Amino acid sequence: MAEAQNLPVGSNTTGAIAVAAESTTATRMSAPPSFDVADFPVPHGREEEWRFTPLDRLKGLHDGTAQATGTIKTDVSAPDGVTVESVPRDDARIGRAGKPIDRVAAQAFSSFEKATVVTVPKEAVLTEPVTVHLHGEGGVTYGHTVFDIGAFAEAVIVIDHTGDAVRSANVEFVLGDGAKVTFVSVQDWDDSAVHCSQHNALIGRDATFKSVVVTFGGGVVRLNPRVNYAGPGGEAELYGLYFTDSGQHQEHRLMVDHDAPNCRSNVAYKGALQGEDAHAVWIGDVLIQAAATGTDTYELNRNLVLTDGARVDSVPNLEIETGEIVGAGHASATGRFDDEQLFYLMARGLPESEARRIVVRGFFAELVQQIGLPELEERLITKIETELAASVA
Repeated sequence: MAEAQNLPVGSNTTGAIAVAAESTTATRMSAPPSFDVADFPVPHGREEEWRFTPLDRLKGLHDGTAQATGTIKTDVSAPDGVTVESVPRDDARIGRAGKPIDRVAAQAFSSFEKATVVTVPKEAVLTEPVTVHLHGEGGVTYGHTVFDIGAFAEAVIVIDHTGDAVRSANVEFVLGDGAKVTFVSVQDWDDSAVHCSQHNALIGRDATFKSVVVTFGGGVVRLNPRVNYAGPGGEAELYGLYFTDSGQHQEHRLMVDHDAPNCRSNVAYKGALQGEDAHAVWIGDVLIQAAATGTDTYELNRNLVLTDGARVDSVPNLEIETGEIVGAGHASATGRFDDEQLFYLMARGLPESEARRIVVRGFFAELVQQIGLPELEERLITKIETELAASVA
């Protein structure tokens, strides 16, 4: 039996809009997945998958008017033994992890000129991460990247987004049996950027995929992490943190499709919001198909509202087609600072601003530590401190 919870973080939500909804039926898309953009109608904002998204701020990514006239600087750093190729769209390795699930992703698939394929050979254990730096230099760009991870290989992969861009892309991960991958996606765009991306992971037998999505920058960011299993015994851990400022729209829409037996998934996303019209959206869909006996899954979303005028929409969805599972559950919580925590710290001599910083750092710390790269972790903690200085100094 599915467990559903809606738990308050703090006792005071005055001045903020916090919306949490739950369902035992996973979100249905208005059109089936497809590589062809023509298979998707132009969204009008009333569809379930678009009702939270400000379509007028997508700069034409949703309706076909966004022409690829921009520039993005790409720098790929890979350890010895890793192959990096630029390939045409008819390469057999493209599209194996999953099809686009909306018009924006299909437009990106139809519009990229060359795809980047990064191959980690079987049984390779990388001691340094594969890093892809993407720096927008203005205008519209499309992209497609495939990470092909051989059986029993181990790798850490980082995609770092900076600069100004209107960017739509698809990212694929194909994990061989027994492979272990940690993927970190950092959205540190300028405030004017627009970024839409679909992440597809196909997890092999007994393979492990850990994703850490970190979103700070961008005027509009809409990400779709998705997981499927190619065999039994696979594990997926999907973590995320976001810090939404005034006027920003940050949307994370996850889908874990348990379509193989004895697999596991764990989802934990946390967000902080501050400023007028800051809007965060989190959609967490989990489907346990009839064949997926022995599934163990849980998803959690928590949001901390720092100022008045912010809005959170948090929607966990769980659909179960078999009763033969280990466990399944979800939880969503939105609230302000816990006054008792603040009082405890201030009673020990800390000023209120410092006490608030400690609370927020602690709120995010466990997710930042999932990255496992000290230099990047330090950079993100510093970024959180900078964001906090604007609201609690």
